[in-house]
Amino acid sequence: MAPADSWQQPKRVNRLDCMSIQGNSIKEWAAVYESSTQYFLNLARGVTADQLDVKHPEGWSARQIIHHLADSEAQSYARLRRLVAEPEGSIIQGYDENLWATAPQLGYETAPVENSIAVFAAVRAGSLDIIKRLQESDLEKSGVHSESGHYTIAKWLEGYSKHPVDHGDQLIRAVKGQN
Repeated sequence: MAPADSWQQPKRVNRLDCMSIQGNSIKEWAAVYESSTQYFLNLARGVTADQLDVKHPEGWSARQIIHHLADSEAQSYARLRRLVAEPEGSIIQGYDENLWATAPQLGYETAPVENSIAVFAAVRAGSLDIIKRLQESDLEKSGVHSESGHYTIAKWLEGYSKHPVDHGDQLIRAVKGQN
Protein backbone atom coordinates (compact mmCIF):
# COMPACT_ATOMS: atom_id res chain seq x y z
CA MET A 1 0.00 0.00 0.00
CA ALA A 2 1.38 3.41 -0.89
CA PRO A 3 1.58 6.21 1.67
CA ALA A 4 -1.86 6.80 3.16
CA ASP A 5 -2.23 10.27 1.67
CA SER A 6 -1.56 9.12 -1.91
CA TRP A 7 -2.91 5.59 -1.82
CA GLN A 8 -5.50 4.63 -4.44
CA GLN A 9 -8.02 2.45 -2.67
CA PRO A 10 -9.96 -0.27 -4.50
CA LYS A 11 -13.46 0.51 -5.69
CA ARG A 12 -15.88 0.14 -2.79
CA VAL A 13 -18.77 -2.29 -3.13
CA ASN A 14 -21.51 0.35 -3.04
CA ARG A 15 -24.37 -2.05 -3.84
CA LEU A 16 -24.17 -3.28 -0.27
CA ASP A 17 -25.42 -0.02 1.16
CA CYS A 18 -28.87 -0.46 -0.30
CA MET A 19 -29.24 -4.23 -0.61
CA SER A 20 -31.40 -6.38 1.56
CA ILE A 21 -31.96 -10.07 1.17
CA GLN A 22 -35.51 -9.56 -0.13
CA GLY A 23 -35.75 -9.16 -3.87
CA ASN A 24 -32.22 -10.29 -4.66
CA SER A 25 -31.34 -13.71 -5.98
CA ILE A 26 -28.76 -15.98 -4.43
CA LYS A 27 -26.71 -15.49 -7.58
CA GLU A 28 -26.71 -11.72 -6.95
CA TRP A 29 -25.79 -12.22 -3.31
CA ALA A 30 -22.97 -14.58 -4.30
CA ALA A 31 -21.57 -11.87 -6.57
CA VAL A 32 -21.76 -9.28 -3.80
CA TYR A 33 -20.18 -11.69 -1.32
CA GLU A 34 -17.33 -12.36 -3.74
CA SER A 35 -16.87 -8.64 -4.49
CA SER A 36 -16.68 -7.74 -0.82
CA THR A 37 -14.11 -10.50 -0.31
CA GLN A 38 -11.94 -9.08 -3.10
CA TYR A 39 -12.36 -5.54 -1.79
CA PHE A 40 -10.94 -6.50 1.60
CA LEU A 41 -8.23 -8.75 0.16
CA ASN A 42 -7.01 -5.95 -2.13
CA LEU A 43 -6.80 -3.60 0.83
CA ALA A 44 -5.19 -6.08 3.23
CA ARG A 45 -2.59 -7.21 0.69
CA GLY A 46 -1.72 -3.58 -0.02
CA VAL A 47 -0.89 -2.57 3.53
CA THR A 48 2.83 -1.93 3.92
CA ALA A 49 4.87 -2.95 6.96
CA ASP A 50 5.05 0.67 8.16
CA GLN A 51 1.24 0.99 7.99
CA LEU A 52 0.35 -2.20 9.86
CA ASP A 53 0.45 -0.70 13.34
CA VAL A 54 -0.74 2.84 12.64
CA LYS A 55 -4.03 3.56 14.40
CA HIS A 56 -6.17 6.14 16.06
CA PRO A 57 -5.75 5.96 19.86
CA GLU A 58 -9.31 4.65 20.17
CA GLY A 59 -9.29 2.31 17.17
CA TRP A 60 -7.72 -0.86 15.84
CA SER A 61 -4.64 -0.96 13.64
CA ALA A 62 -4.62 -2.57 10.19
CA ARG A 63 -2.86 -5.57 11.78
CA GLN A 64 -5.66 -5.97 14.35
CA ILE A 65 -8.37 -5.56 11.71
CA ILE A 66 -6.81 -8.21 9.46
CA HIS A 67 -6.51 -10.69 12.34
CA HIS A 68 -10.08 -9.95 13.40
CA LEU A 69 -11.39 -10.59 9.87
CA ALA A 70 -9.63 -13.97 9.75
CA ASP A 71 -11.07 -15.02 13.11
CA SER A 72 -14.53 -13.65 12.42
CA GLU A 73 -14.75 -15.22 8.99
CA ALA A 74 -13.54 -18.55 10.38
CA GLN A 75 -16.48 -18.32 12.79
CA SER A 76 -18.82 -17.42 9.92
CA TYR A 77 -17.55 -20.41 7.92
CA ALA A 78 -18.59 -22.74 10.76
CA ARG A 79 -21.88 -20.90 11.34
CA LEU A 80 -22.99 -21.27 7.73
CA ARG A 81 -22.30 -24.99 7.81
CA ARG A 82 -24.26 -25.38 11.04
CA LEU A 83 -27.20 -23.45 9.59
CA VAL A 84 -27.19 -25.59 6.44
CA ALA A 85 -26.70 -29.01 8.02
CA GLU A 86 -27.94 -29.03 11.61
CA PRO A 87 -31.52 -29.15 12.88
CA GLU A 88 -33.58 -25.96 13.11
CA GLY A 89 -32.88 -24.13 16.35
CA SER A 90 -29.28 -25.28 16.80
CA ILE A 91 -27.18 -22.89 18.86
CA ILE A 92 -24.94 -20.54 16.89
CA GLN A 93 -22.30 -19.42 19.37
CA GLY A 94 -21.19 -15.79 19.46
CA TYR A 95 -17.81 -14.64 20.74
CA ASP A 96 -16.36 -11.49 22.28
CA GLU A 97 -14.22 -9.96 19.54
CA ASN A 98 -12.64 -7.47 21.95
CA LEU A 99 -11.44 -10.28 24.23
CA TRP A 100 -9.99 -12.09 21.24
CA ALA A 101 -8.28 -8.86 20.12
CA THR A 102 -6.61 -8.36 23.51
CA ALA A 103 -5.51 -11.97 24.18
CA PRO A 104 -1.73 -11.80 23.62
CA GLN A 105 -1.61 -15.45 22.57
CA LEU A 106 -3.77 -14.66 19.52
CA GLY A 107 -1.22 -12.09 18.33
CA TYR A 108 -3.55 -9.34 17.18
CA GLU A 109 -0.89 -6.73 18.00
CA THR A 110 2.24 -8.65 17.03
CA ALA A 111 1.67 -11.58 14.67
CA PRO A 112 2.43 -11.31 10.96
CA VAL A 113 -0.72 -10.90 8.87
CA GLU A 114 0.05 -13.27 6.00
CA ASN A 115 -1.55 -16.32 7.63
CA SER A 116 -4.64 -14.33 8.59
CA ILE A 117 -5.01 -13.06 5.03
CA ALA A 118 -4.73 -16.66 3.79
CA VAL A 119 -7.32 -17.86 6.34
CA PHE A 120 -9.69 -15.06 5.33
CA ALA A 121 -9.33 -15.90 1.63
CA ALA A 122 -9.76 -19.65 2.19
CA VAL A 123 -12.83 -19.53 4.42
CA ARG A 124 -14.53 -16.93 2.23
CA ALA A 125 -13.89 -19.12 -0.84
CA GLY A 126 -15.29 -22.14 0.98
CA SER A 127 -18.39 -20.26 2.07
CA LEU A 128 -18.87 -18.85 -1.43
CA ASP A 129 -18.94 -22.40 -2.79
CA ILE A 130 -21.82 -23.19 -0.41
CA ILE A 131 -23.66 -19.95 -1.19
CA LYS A 132 -23.64 -20.86 -4.88
CA ARG A 133 -25.29 -24.20 -4.05
CA LEU A 134 -28.05 -22.72 -1.88
CA GLN A 135 -31.66 -22.76 -2.96
CA GLU A 136 -34.00 -19.87 -2.20
CA SER A 137 -35.79 -22.09 0.35
CA ASP A 138 -32.51 -22.51 2.27
CA LEU A 139 -32.47 -18.83 3.20
CA GLU A 140 -35.01 -19.39 5.98
CA LYS A 141 -33.11 -22.25 7.64
CA SER A 142 -32.26 -21.00 11.10
CA GLY A 143 -30.52 -21.46 14.38
CA VAL A 144 -30.46 -19.47 17.58
CA HIS A 145 -27.52 -17.08 17.87
CA SER A 146 -26.31 -16.83 21.47
CA GLU A 147 -26.23 -13.01 21.26
CA SER A 148 -28.88 -12.02 18.71
CA GLY A 149 -31.51 -14.78 18.86
CA HIS A 150 -33.27 -16.15 15.75
CA TYR A 151 -30.61 -16.36 13.03
CA THR A 152 -31.34 -17.38 9.44
CA ILE A 153 -29.08 -18.09 6.51
CA ALA A 154 -30.55 -14.92 4.97
CA LYS A 155 -29.39 -12.90 7.98
CA TRP A 156 -25.98 -14.60 7.82
CA LEU A 157 -25.66 -13.81 4.10
CA GLU A 158 -26.63 -10.19 4.50
CA GLY A 159 -24.29 -9.61 7.44
CA TYR A 160 -21.27 -11.40 6.07
CA SER A 161 -21.65 -9.82 2.65
CA LYS A 162 -21.20 -6.43 4.31
CA HIS A 163 -18.63 -7.40 6.93
CA PRO A 164 -15.44 -7.17 4.80
CA VAL A 165 -16.54 -3.85 3.33
CA ASP A 166 -17.19 -2.34 6.74
CA HIS A 167 -13.81 -3.50 7.99
CA GLY A 168 -12.13 -2.53 4.73
CA ASP A 169 -13.37 1.00 5.28
CA GLN A 170 -12.10 0.76 8.87
CA LEU A 171 -8.70 -0.38 7.56
CA ILE A 172 -8.51 2.65 5.25
CA ARG A 173 -9.13 4.94 8.21
CA ALA A 174 -6.65 3.03 10.41
CA VAL A 175 -3.67 3.45 8.06
CA LYS A 176 -4.45 7.20 8.09
CA GLY A 177 -4.58 7.25 11.91
CA GLN A 178 -8.30 7.94 11.86
CA ASN A 179 -11.03 6.21 13.87
